[in-house]
Amino acid sequence: MNMIKTAALIAALTALFMGVGLLIGGRGGMLIALVIAAGMNLFAYWNADKMVLKMHRAKEVDERSAPELHRIVAGLAQRAGLPMPKVYVIDNPQPNAFATGRNPENAAVAATTGLLNQLTHEEVAGVMAHELAHVQNRDTLTMTITATIAGAISMLANFGMIFGGNRANPLGIVGMLAAVIVAPLAAMLVQTAVSRTREYSADRRGAEICGQPDWLASALEKIARAAGRIPNPTAERNPATAHMFIINPLSGNKMAGLFSTHPDINERIALLREMRIDGGTDAIAYGRTRGHESGRNRLPDTGYRSRPSKGGGRGSDTRQGPWG
Repeated sequence: MNMIKTAALIAALTALFMGVGLLIGGRGGMLIALVIAAGMNLFAYWNADKMVLKMHRAKEVDERSAPELHRIVAGLAQRAGLPMPKVYVIDNPQPNAFATGRNPENAAVAATTGLLNQLTHEEVAGVMAHELAHVQNRDTLTMTITATIAGAISMLANFGMIFGGNRANPLGIVGMLAAVIVAPLAAMLVQTAVSRTREYSADRRGAEICGQPDWLASALEKIARAAGRIPNPTAERNPATAHMFIINPLSGNKMAGLFSTHPDINERIALLREMRIDGGTDAIAYGRTRGHESGRNRLPDTGYRSRPSKGGGRGSDTRQGPWG
């Protein structure tokens, strides 16, 4: 049902895009808008993931540079039956994460240094499971295309405002105002609706993947609190990517609440707290393999070592920190 709703919303965005073209340039403008939309979607399909990762200055890591994070993702991907995605770290103090890629075979997950420094091992696993759920549900492609069309609608509207609309347009100035003001607003609302329909599914599937809904619920609580007080300048400069994060990175912006790309955080947490997964606690214990577990019902040993207390060290553990 969610896929049907998402397809209907994307179709509405495309129709809206063509409608703006009609108001600005008549039938010719509508056809041009259709061609532009097709071209942008094709470009986004192949390159949007690279653009987003570069935009946020994400650095790819592996089992050597970030052993714990890499092993967590590898174990969760195995449990979900997914190919191993590329893993990235973003040097940003705001705890957050997102997934991108056109399909599970070309996917990537990214976590900020703030997420890795402020969350526990279990909470990071919950967040990464949520992102892998987006990959499995192919939400990353859907949201990329949606953002592309929504951005194109705003671009067309600005173009019409600068150069004027189609003088043969029977709606005249009313049509022009609709294109300049109402259309971008409607695009934002549709984009928001698409994103919200996917977050609930990703929360539920992510909880199933990691086996512990409380891990993700606890992570969402911490991320939501921190996002309100720790700014994310890169996301502020690129608001079109806000919907990709697990928590709205613009939540520190007073205007962000008007068109939030995410469902109410308290509702998300409440739904996770209500979930019950049989054998969740036994199946996964802090991301380590137990002797009686096998196959996809376990996570490989992550080699996790507890962080040192403020007055202590790591004892005999001389490796780099858990996140590399």
